[in-house]
Amino acid sequence: MIYNTQKKKLIMPEYGRNIQNMVDHCVMLEDREERKRCAYAVVDIMGSMFPHLRDVNDFKHILWDHLAIMSDFKLDIDYPYEVVTREDLTTAPEKLNYSRPTMRFRHYGKLLERMIAIAADMEDGEKRDLLISQLTTQMKKSYSQWNKEVDDEKILADLVELSGGKIQLDYENYSIADVKNPASKRRLKTIKSQRRK
Repeated sequence: MIYNTQKKKLIMPEYGRNIQNMVDHCVMLEDREERKRCAYAVVDIMGSMFPHLRDVNDFKHILWDHLAIMSDFKLDIDYPYEVVTREDLTTAPEKLNYSRPTMRFRHYGKLLERMIAIAADMEDGEKRDLLISQLTTQMKKSYSQWNKEVDDEKILADLVELSGGKIQLDYENYSIADVKNPASKRRLKTIKSQRRK
C-alpha cells in the first residue's frame, strides 16, 4: 500500500490529489485541442468544488491561475486569461517606505503632539482651557499605559516642552483628572484661577 505521504507533494493541497492527477493528465496529452478541452473540464470541476467563491471578482481568472500553478507552468494551451507566471510568484515585493514620524515622546503619539501645538497657538479662553484639560487627561492615560507610576509633574513638564513653553501649568495648583474618573471638574477651575493671576 502506498500512502499519500510517500507520493509527490501537492502544489495546492486545497484541491486534492484527484484534481492534481487530472492536471498532470492534461499536461501529458499530446493533442493541443484535447489538452485545451481537458483544461476547461478541470477548471469547471475546480470551480464546482468552491461554489461559495463564485461571487468573488475574477473567480474564473483565479482558477486559471491555480491551474497554471498546479501544472508547474508546463500546461501548453491558449489560456482565456493572462495567467500568473513563475517570476510573479518568486520575485520579492518592493520595499514599502513607511513614514517615520519624529516624535519627542512616542508614548503620547503624533496626534496628541499636534493637538498640543494647536492648543498652544489658541487665544486664552474657555475653549483653550477645556482643550488643555482634555489633553492633560489624555496624556495621563497614554503615560499610564507605559509606566506603572503616573507622575503628574512629569506630564506637565512634557506639556511645557511639547508646547514650546506656551502652555505652562503650575504643578502645585493644577491637578490632572483621574484617569479612572475623567469627569472631575476640579481641573477646569484650576486653569481659570491660574489665568486670572
